[in-house]
Amino acid sequence: MNQIVIAGNKGERIRSDCHVTLEFRKSGGINIQLNSKVEGMYGNQIRQQVAEVLEALKVRHAKIQMEDSGALPFVIGARIEAAVKKIQPSDLSWLPPMIPQNQDESHKDQCRFSRLYLPGNTPGMMLNAGIHKPNGIILDLEDSVALEKKEEARLLVRNALRQVDFYGAERMVRINQLPAGLDDLNDLVPHHVNLILIPKCEHGHQVKQVEERVKSILKEIKQERGVFFMPIIESCLGVENAFEVATSSDHVVALAIGLEDYTADLGVKRTIGGEESLYARTRLVNACRAAGVQPIDSVFSDVADMEGLKQNVNQSKSLGFVGMGCIHPRQVPVIHEGFSPHEDEIIKAEKIVQAFKDAEAKGLGVISLGTKMIDPPVVKRAQQIIELAYRFGLRQHPES
Repeated sequence: MNQIVIAGNKGERIRSDCHVTLEFRKSGGINIQLNSKVEGMYGNQIRQQVAEVLEALKVRHAKIQMEDSGALPFVIGARIEAAVKKIQPSDLSWLPPMIPQNQDESHKDQCRFSRLYLPGNTPGMMLNAGIHKPNGIILDLEDSVALEKKEEARLLVRNALRQVDFYGAERMVRINQLPAGLDDLNDLVPHHVNLILIPKCEHGHQVKQVEERVKSILKEIKQERGVFFMPIIESCLGVENAFEVATSSDHVVALAIGLEDYTADLGVKRTIGGEESLYARTRLVNACRAAGVQPIDSVFSDVADMEGLKQNVNQSKSLGFVGMGCIHPRQVPVIHEGFSPHEDEIIKAEKIVQAFKDAEAKGLGVISLGTKMIDPPVVKRAQQIIELAYRFGLRQHPES
């Protein structure tokens, strides 16, 4: 009896995707049946790619039916490969070319005001996400992906890391909860992911597990580069162990807090005011500051409430967070405006830095501004504010 498998998505609202039905046969070669919205312009190219993918996966005899809703080649390749591997698991792959800009590395202290979550099995949301200019784009393999679609999403995210233009956003992936998430790394690390989000993290040894697997993969493929980690604290135990998690690896650059899961673990309802999570948020910020990493706040889930988001951002900044997650592109500019330095902050920072320079020029060991003494940490903070002002065009850099 012939074996039949399916992969991908279809439906009236589905775009930039395809649905593949693959029937393995014992003879007869490859039979391709295509139903595509772009048949007239790209039908022959799609058929040619289907044949190339099947050849790369060493499938000699099969009938493949494809319903195409404008899928790009990296999506088509991922869907066919997912279907094949449901019956014929192997180390063989079909990889799209790596675009040059997706080989850029990120930096430990770079700005992470916003990180935009995208479901890892929905290519239509990936293609133009970068034009909204979030600091990071998260291709999510965890909560947004149904259990039966995990393998498909992993291959799609792998191909997206190679082909999607993120317009300079940090390329992030949220893996599945450990230990399953360790297997995700095999399809992410070789393809220049910048940062791995580790969900439901409660102990430092979980980060070390990820770190060891990443090191092993990089060594095997002979790549020397950094992959950063952002553990997500989502439980009461995780909150209590936040400092341990933050200091578990030099590759940890930030901790994020996930308040939906945290409040569920706490046994209370999440509110707009956030009184129920104040302890957890302040404890996480303190742990991050002590460890020298960035504290990142949770998402604001009501995408229609821009005023509520603005208030949430202001509160988050006042608690010491330096960024937060977002689940819709329209949230990005509100988050950026809230976390970027305001004019009065910039003016004060400029005065502090100038006072520091004046003291240095005079050989003074004490820095003062008016009647107030200024400590070195205050100067460092002022310098950071000015750097942000340069980055966001609020001040012209003296070297430009």
